[in-house]
Amino acid sequence: MTLEILTAETLTDNIQKQVSELYRQLNADNKQRPLREILQPDNNVQVLVCFIDNEVVATALLSTYKVISGYRGMVDDVVVDTAQRGKGIGRKLMERLLEEGKILGLDEIFLFTGHHRSPAIALYKSLGFNLRQSGLYHLRLD
Repeated sequence: MTLEILTAETLTDNIQKQVSELYRQLNADNKQRPLREILQPDNNVQVLVCFIDNEVVATALLSTYKVISGYRGMVDDVVVDTAQRGKGIGRKLMERLLEEGKILGLDEIFLFTGHHRSPAIALYKSLGFNLRQSGLYHLRLD
């Protein structure tokens, strides 16, 4: 197992295809943006992938941004291939993202997950995440 932060230089068409297929396991209905767009230098997103035998089996993204209240990170698009779940890959991805957050000097890291994702919630709690008592609102602009 190898964890790698993708860059525009290391991205290949094959990796793009594998990540797209993997992401469909998380949400088949969402429109996907191409990784080349996500990996632009001004986007402040780290794309972490897990390879086993040169196959992408998991991904997680860390976006960073600065606001008056601090330097924050947001974890998004954490997905482990269904055939690879229960092997600690999600934990390794999250631990690596938390390390990156410390290196960057983030003040805090946020993430959202569905209430029905019990294994993910258990993982996040075991890593020290706490449920924040606030309302999350969203508006789709498409």
